[in-house]
Amino acid sequence: MILIVVEHAAGEPRRSALELVSVGRSLAQASGAPLAALVLAGAGTGGTGGALGAEAVAERMASFVPDVHVVEHEVLEPPRAETMTRALAHAATTLGASVLLLPASRLGLSCGPRVALRLGGSLLEDVTSVAFEDGAVVATRPAFLARVSVTVVAEAEPVVVSVELGAPPRASPLGGAGGVHRLEVPFEARDERLQSLSRRALAKERVALDEAEVVVCGGRGLGSAEAFERHVLRLAERLGAGVGATRAVVDVGWRSYAEQIGQTGTTVAPRLFVALGVSGAVQHVSGMNRSGVIVAVNTDADAPIFRISDYCVVGDVNEVVPALDEALAGIG
Repeated sequence: MILIVVEHAAGEPRRSALELVSVGRSLAQASGAPLAALVLAGAGTGGTGGALGAEAVAERMASFVPDVHVVEHEVLEPPRAETMTRALAHAATTLGASVLLLPASRLGLSCGPRVALRLGGSLLEDVTSVAFEDGAVVATRPAFLARVSVTVVAEAEPVVVSVELGAPPRASPLGGAGGVHRLEVPFEARDERLQSLSRRALAKERVALDEAEVVVCGGRGLGSAEAFERHVLRLAERLGAGVGATRAVVDVGWRSYAEQIGQTGTTVAPRLFVALGVSGAVQHVSGMNRSGVIVAVNTDADAPIFRISDYCVVGDVNEVVPALDEALAGIG
C-alpha cells in the first residue's frame, strides 16, 4: 500500500495533501499497490482538530483516493512528535504500507526519521520527485543549498518519504467517492511525556505561509520592525498574501520564527513571491526558489536576489511600496 499522511486545518486538507496524492497515484500505478490516505486528529466536538474537522477532511480526501483511514484520539491534540509517531507507525504496520508519504513540513521533519527508525525501514527526506525503478523507490532531492540534485535509493521497506512543498502538482478529484474507515491506535503513557502549557493562535485572517498563493517577504533592508509592519504587512493585506521573513529579521526579533523562510525555516512555492529589502542569501533562496514569479525590491543593484527574480526594482522600499500600494488600490 501507498499511504499518504494528510495535513489539514479547519476541516480542509492542506495543499501538501493534494500534492502527495499526485505522488501517491504515480507510485500506485507503477507498483500496482493500492493507494490510501491517513487523517490524524484530536478527538473532540469540532474545531481544527476535533471530530467534525476530521470527518470533513476524510470526506474531502475520499474524493481523491479510494480509501481514507481516520485516527482520532485526545492525545493527538495538540500534536506531539511522540504521539504522532506512534499513530503513524501503527497505521503503516496495520495497513501494510510499503511507502509512507509525508509532507516535508514540521510534521515530516520531526516524525519521518522517528517512524522510519521504529519500522526498521528507509528514510528519503526533502525529495522533489519519487518513483519506482527496478522495484526500488528512487527519489531526487536538492543538496548543498539546492545547488545540486542527488538521487537516492531506498534499500529497505517500508520507505518513509517526505516531499517538499510545491514540488509535485496538486491532484484533481476522482469521479466517485472512496470509503472512510476508523483505525484505533494503542497509545502509551510515555507518548505524553511532553505537555503543551499554552498556545497562541495566529490571526484568523492571515493566510498560512505554506498555503499561500502569494507571499510578501521582508528582509533586514527594511531597516526596522516598524517599517516591516508598515510595508510588508500592508502589502500582504492588499494582496491577500502570506507574510514571510528572512532569518536575519527573525534573529533581531522583528518577526517570529513561524514566518521564517529558508533552509532553517519554511519552504514556500507560491505563484507570486514579493521580496522587499531581501538580499538573497543562499539559505533564504533555497526556501523560495520554486516560486512562480519573483518580484524583488532592493537599493543594491547587485543584490543576489535579483539573479533569480523575474522583475527587479532597484529602489527604496519606502518609496516603491507606497507607490505600488496606491496603484493596487486604484485597480481594486
